[in-house]
Amino acid sequence: MAEPGVETRTRSSVITARAAASFDPVGRSVATARAFVRDTLQGWGYGDVVDDAVVLTSELVTNAVVHAGTTADVLCLRTEHGVRVEVSDHYPEREIPLQGGQNFGSPDRENGRGLLLCAALASRWGVEYTPTHKQVWFQLDLPERAVGTRTAGPVLPVDLLPSTEDRVRVAVAQIDPVGSITSWNEDAEHLFGYSPEQVMGKPLGDLAAWPHTPGTGTGLAEALQLSRWEGSYGVRGEDGRVVPVYASHLRVRDTHGIPSTVCLLVRDHERAVLQTPLRPPVADPGSENHATDPFEVFIGSPAPDDLDGLLQRTVERARDMLDGDSAFLLLATDDETELEVRATTGLPSARQRFARVPVEAGAGRYGSARMPAVHEDLAAVPGAVPLLEGTGMRSVVTVPLKVEGRLTGSLGVAAEGSGRYSNEEALRLQFAADRIALAVESARLGELERLRRGSLSFLVEASDLLAGTLDRDQTLALMAQMTVPTLATWCAVYTIADQTSEPALSYVLHEDEDRIDGLKALLSSIDPPDPVPTPGARVWHAPADAAHRAALATSMEELGQGHPGLLSSGIGTTLATAAAVGGETVVLPLFARNRVIGMLTLGKPSDDHFRQEILELAEDLSRRAALALDNARLYSERMAISRSLQRSLLPPGMPQIPGVEVEVIYRAAGEGNEVGGDFYDVFPIRDGVYGFAIGDVCGTGPEAAAVTGLARHALRLLAREGFGGPAVLERLNAAILDEGDRSRFLTLLYGEMWPQEDGSAILKVVCAGHPLPLRLRQDGTVEPAADPQPLLGVMEDLELYEQTVTLDPGDVLLCVTDGITERREGTRMLGDDGLAEVLTTCTGLTAGAVAARILRAVERFAVEPASDDMAILAMRLPEPVKGD
Repeated sequence: MAEPGVETRTRSSVITARAAASFDPVGRSVATARAFVRDTLQGWGYGDVVDDAVVLTSELVTNAVVHAGTTADVLCLRTEHGVRVEVSDHYPEREIPLQGGQNFGSPDRENGRGLLLCAALASRWGVEYTPTHKQVWFQLDLPERAVGTRTAGPVLPVDLLPSTEDRVRVAVAQIDPVGSITSWNEDAEHLFGYSPEQVMGKPLGDLAAWPHTPGTGTGLAEALQLSRWEGSYGVRGEDGRVVPVYASHLRVRDTHGIPSTVCLLVRDHERAVLQTPLRPPVADPGSENHATDPFEVFIGSPAPDDLDGLLQRTVERARDMLDGDSAFLLLATDDETELEVRATTGLPSARQRFARVPVEAGAGRYGSARMPAVHEDLAAVPGAVPLLEGTGMRSVVTVPLKVEGRLTGSLGVAAEGSGRYSNEEALRLQFAADRIALAVESARLGELERLRRGSLSFLVEASDLLAGTLDRDQTLALMAQMTVPTLATWCAVYTIADQTSEPALSYVLHEDEDRIDGLKALLSSIDPPDPVPTPGARVWHAPADAAHRAALATSMEELGQGHPGLLSSGIGTTLATAAAVGGETVVLPLFARNRVIGMLTLGKPSDDHFRQEILELAEDLSRRAALALDNARLYSERMAISRSLQRSLLPPGMPQIPGVEVEVIYRAAGEGNEVGGDFYDVFPIRDGVYGFAIGDVCGTGPEAAAVTGLARHALRLLAREGFGGPAVLERLNAAILDEGDRSRFLTLLYGEMWPQEDGSAILKVVCAGHPLPLRLRQDGTVEPAADPQPLLGVMEDLELYEQTVTLDPGDVLLCVTDGITERREGTRMLGDDGLAEVLTTCTGLTAGAVAARILRAVERFAVEPASDDMAILAMRLPEPVKGD
């Protein structure tokens, strides 16, 4: 039933939209419910009734979750004439005060105050019961105004009106659902320098310099999806400079139902043109209650996890509360020794954001941020408020933010005139700061927790990427790509080869690829930072100073050429580069294995600063990157040594044998190996006599390569001493056995060749446990050219013999290792027969073509890469040319 004397629920107005949410019976749900109603109504464009709706919702939800102790269900209904809010709880038997009775009329009673506010503020309201819940609803009608009017303010003197440049330009851009620009007006072209043709179809994110912290805050993509959004960010102009703007986004849909976002943008100092006017706070008719705290209503209720939004709204409301020209909010570090600028309004925010100032700024009571302070004229106490130096502000009031006696931040309001503030304003601001301090600290701790979780995820991914390569150049590229744009706008890596070398610029990266060359040229023109081993980031001023000098010289050159305002491509590039490195630059040492191996340099544009959490994350990354870079250096050095040693095991070159074509193909198994257990050699023994060998040491890798070197050098030495084939191999067998535990089995085909004047060649061959050499005749027949004999490295007493073979013109002698014949695909193996079959197809081919066809057949025999070393030695006696 409806409460007697109260207008019953009506649905005469057409409902055009609805939003609902449920809130648990805990104290923090009241603030969450206020945020839900405020954001919903602002998204619908009902800013005129937001404050009243928030106050009423706060009281009714408090009754449900605190006093009744049940879940609160909040339903917002938009109608053509206003908004209806319904708050339901699950405690229907709770007392409802009667209209006109003592309970209802007494503001001192704890219960009933919500209904009293409904009666005072709502156009209509009522109470309804069901068997399971009780519902209180109120209707707020929009004020009736003539067409074209919305809000009005008092007539102000001209000197109090907001100042603008020559004329106010309002850039209008329309953004499609995927974030691309579909409309761009003339004022937008004037403010940012881009013609419509240059930006149409491009994502707005390519132009926006959105304040971004990994893992926190609302991004541009999210802001464009909201029904309505207002706030500050930057837009990169065509000249590379970031233009601070104040923007108002409104999401609309066309006749086909397709949504888009209309963005209105003005210069940040002209924000009064777009900023939604504020209504005065509603006085609390009852006793003190957090739900109707004047400053809390004044500040508003951003999302609980949106610290940046909360801080920005706080400084804007504080500025308006004291009628100031600017305001700022700083958060204290954990040790309370420094304050970090986190939000400003009316100040050059790009230059001040994340800048740090000491808590104890000077001597005396007013030099400390721990106490409220009023400065009537900053000109009389220079340096008292470092943040305001050079801004034109004369008077300022600052108050601390404290939670449980601990300094958590500082809030200040400043004006251009002197003597604007007194102790009375300081008390008002301190009262407001006390009310907002806990919410700020809670949001800050939440942001730190999210940032830490994001940092851990970032570092894990970075470690995986850095561990995935041992290539020095790739490691340098990964270091830069992981920092840009997540941690910095640009990055440069300096490396130090050894303790006697100077730092060398090794890699440069900028988020705008068009600026990389200019940035590299600028950094190359200045001395590198000193390789100081002290851990942590230190500020490096040289790039910003060099950029400033370059920009100044370029401007003078421009004026000297008589083209003021007209930038050539070279001048434009110089100024763009200067803007790109105009912010804070920090250097972190790359320290590994007790020495500095380089420096990681991070930079910000346009006088921006790094926040401490980002620097700590960058320091963690630099330690991991330094170790990865040093590992890559060590790996490169060892690979260079390994390759040098392995090359010494290969023949220096193939000799030219008169009347004989010789071709060798060699493939060592294993990554980075140039020489394995297989080896070959062709060398002159004496005039008219040449030796050739092909062998296979048991196993692969460096151990097998060591026996390879022993065998190849011993063969040459013994053959040139005049020993015959069997004697050479017997002495080599003894040398292998002398290696003891390091000895390896060795199969070897050794032969000596005597080319003849008639184009034939006589060969003497010994085949010690090796795959037999194959002879290809001109008629296509293939036959073994030797008999098998015992391998080397097993028995001490070997009795080997040599066999004589005569090759005729056109014949081919093919020698291979078992990596060729034992090529497998499942249970299939190429084998000696398969090799002979391939060789029969090589009649008439040159030695090089024969070796290539054999290798191609082996590779195609199986899909998997070869797991054993492979060597092919092909020797062919060419046929005499007809007519000779």
